[in-house]
Amino acid sequence: MLIQPTPSELVLSHTNALIIGGGPAGLATALMLAHRGWTNITVLEKRTAADYYEPDKSFNYLIDGRGQKLTDLLGLTEQLPKIGVPTTAFYITRIQPNGKRKTSKLPIVNSNRKIAYWIPRRVFVQLLYEEIERNWQDRITVHFDTQCTAINQISTEEGIKTLEVVAQKSNHEIERFEPFLLVGCDGIQSIVRTTLKQWDRTDRFEMQRFPSPSSGLRYKVLSLPPNFPLDAQHQDQAVSTRAYAIRGIWRSRTQFLTLGLLPLKDDTAPRTVNIITHPDHQIWSLKTGEQVLQFFEQDFPQLPIRQMISIEEADRFAKSNGGVFPMPQFCPGLHYLLKQEPSETIQAGIVLLGDAIHCFPPDIGQGVNAALEDVSVLNDILCQSQNDLLQALPRYEAIRAMDVQAVVRLAQTAAPWQYNQNRLQARLWMMRFFLHFGLSRFLPGMSPPAFFQLQNQELSYQEIWSQEQSSSKILKVFSIILLSGLLASAIASQW
Repeated sequence: MLIQPTPSELVLSHTNALIIGGGPAGLATALMLAHRGWTNITVLEKRTAADYYEPDKSFNYLIDGRGQKLTDLLGLTEQLPKIGVPTTAFYITRIQPNGKRKTSKLPIVNSNRKIAYWIPRRVFVQLLYEEIERNWQDRITVHFDTQCTAINQISTEEGIKTLEVVAQKSNHEIERFEPFLLVGCDGIQSIVRTTLKQWDRTDRFEMQRFPSPSSGLRYKVLSLPPNFPLDAQHQDQAVSTRAYAIRGIWRSRTQFLTLGLLPLKDDTAPRTVNIITHPDHQIWSLKTGEQVLQFFEQDFPQLPIRQMISIEEADRFAKSNGGVFPMPQFCPGLHYLLKQEPSETIQAGIVLLGDAIHCFPPDIGQGVNAALEDVSVLNDILCQSQNDLLQALPRYEAIRAMDVQAVVRLAQTAAPWQYNQNRLQARLWMMRFFLHFGLSRFLPGMSPPAFFQLQNQELSYQEIWSQEQSSSKILKVFSIILLSGLLASAIASQW
């Protein structure tokens, strides 16, 4: 429960920029502003530390060329090979229920594109935070274990409007800020966006949602020890830099399960298994660690389950509520200016980035890259406007809003059936995908599938979405011609 402040508890802080949310977008924004010469930048983060380990949020990011626009700006791209596994060395081992294994290297679609790196979320956040600690402590302060509780417009005795942000620390101490720039990087449940929705009284800050076959799927994460055994005799152990896809024996919709592990650079760190299922899957009915172990032993006879999963981890997994894939959604409004009437003088500017303006299932691997590109675009516009918020923030919205909408539509359609939530639909989608890819190599004006185009950082999301729509029309025409030809042949064969 949040404690209401008394006057003696309030500590007043004036800051040039205040950022709500200390994830990748928030810390990246702080570093970008520091590079631009901003001073007295404060970040508020509700987690207790940059490297705080949350099993059910131990995602792996694929930082591609789009995200590397920002790491290039910050001088951090050369650190990515040290903490991540490159896509040029992506090997995956598939293990069948009978124990048969096959290891293959995923092909490189385009060798001319920048190398992308698989990096755990916690490790990437720590990279950004260490850069702050190493080089920017005089400009950036990060308050962990601190939550924004209110955002207010207040008037001084002279009748001047100012922005007040109230935050509460874990010890119940209340702190106030009066930022010139407020940045909302606080995710899908953004208090910044919610406040702007109340102030604006239109649907400009209302999330626009779109259906997707992957929306509503539930997930949670199972943690395994580093280099866990793949057989009871410990003759073979998992390789940290290798991905794994391990199939279970059950095939019914409420029992079917595949254990997916992405590659990891650090061979001493826990391996995480992504469990993604329908909401009515049997996994969600398991209430004890012993039930979890028995389920996995029956479904994965090829693995030494009790040597891989401790009873403590099984208990934690059973008690975890996990998460739910959201509907693809975006916010049309990206900024708000607090002006002093009638002079139109800017008293404060508010801008939204990251999941606060675009959120979707992880189908296309663009969540973090879109967020980092938000920061990169904002940097370019601040540079062009010489940090004038009156010019910069409206221009940021005008330029970025169309890309924000486009990436959400791409997330809705590009690869939603990859979780085998419906095998027939998954097969039909795969057939369409390869038909699209094949035709794109021969038909002029038809681009490759969006899933591939997204790796090209030179193309905007809007351009990719436009290409995808054009290609879909060509694909429909080709399918109609093909089906008509088959039907005509069938009729002709009857005569």
